[in-house]
Amino acid sequence: MTAGQPHVNPFFLPGSGPYVLTHSVGCLPKVAREALEKGFTQPWENGGGAAWGPWLQQIEAFQSALTELLGGLPAEYCPQTNISSGLTKILSALPQAPGRKGTLLAAEETFPSVGFVLRQAERSGYLLRLISRERPPDDIRTWSEELTSDVRAVLVTHVHSNSGRVAPVADIARLCAERDVLCIVDVAQSAGILPISVPALGASVVLGSCVKWLCGGPGAGFMWIRNDLIETLQPTDVGWFSHADPFEMDIHSFRYAHDARRFWGGTPSIAPFVIATASLRLIRELKVDAILAHNRRLIQAFTEELPHAWRARLPTWPIGGTLCIPLGAELQPISAALSAAGVQFDARGDVIRISFHACNSVEDAIHVARAWCRAGT
Repeated sequence: MTAGQPHVNPFFLPGSGPYVLTHSVGCLPKVAREALEKGFTQPWENGGGAAWGPWLQQIEAFQSALTELLGGLPAEYCPQTNISSGLTKILSALPQAPGRKGTLLAAEETFPSVGFVLRQAERSGYLLRLISRERPPDDIRTWSEELTSDVRAVLVTHVHSNSGRVAPVADIARLCAERDVLCIVDVAQSAGILPISVPALGASVVLGSCVKWLCGGPGAGFMWIRNDLIETLQPTDVGWFSHADPFEMDIHSFRYAHDARRFWGGTPSIAPFVIATASLRLIRELKVDAILAHNRRLIQAFTEELPHAWRARLPTWPIGGTLCIPLGAELQPISAALSAAGVQFDARGDVIRISFHACNSVEDAIHVARAWCRAGT
């Protein structure tokens, strides 16, 4: 990054060429290695079973780091392994209505993993309806027309991974509130690149992952639940850490925790959240709005190196942080040219995806663009 960025890159950079895969896995922050040693392995090494005290303090630190970056209250956040698991728990917890449970609504462009969860929910009485790919998920008119009276809950993807499109979450959430629909928002591709205040989104539930733009690695997901909604939800996927008093140890007594921890479950993992807490603090220090501005500068630098014909093919809609560029028959030669230049990227179908984050420089963007251009020479 430019202004405010440390002279030494705060991330470990894999490979020798530009890493533009943050939309898949964010680079490991250098501070995370020391944090893992101090917050996880040392308490275990030195304390054995007594490590649980400092380990659970690390979970509290994770909740606090989320509030500092995304807003809300620590008690509204519950650690999760991933978004799919969190969504499964939410759907199991909804109050039971008489008769059929109603329709679950999502865009066909939704990440398949959560789509699988929604489809399996039909086994417990829901009906899944997917908004056709022909209807843009970033158009509020699409949602206004699809939010019919039978819809019980909607899964809204804030930023779509295959196109980069940004859904108008606050407007969709407002429609859901007016129509008494539970609004669940997936921020996997927006948290860490778009400035977010979780309460300001207006959603009922927000599900996120630290593995992408938050650079916190796999296994550190989270669930935010609007405070006034928590005690209306009774998940069936529970464990002793869902209990109001986890250490009561009475098999005949279960009382839901009064905060979002009711969704926690059994014995929790610790290490992923220690790593993610260090990363969340780094992202907060770098400032999300500065990361976004840096991303836009690098996209501009990349674009300016391309011939005019290619510039005209870039996305024209508002995007998160990822350039998703459909290539058709040109996918193979451009992929080969990027790989030959050491660029670390990926493709979904015929769409190449490129993400510039705080770990990248203007030189990276120019390098990627010039490699791209060499495919046509």
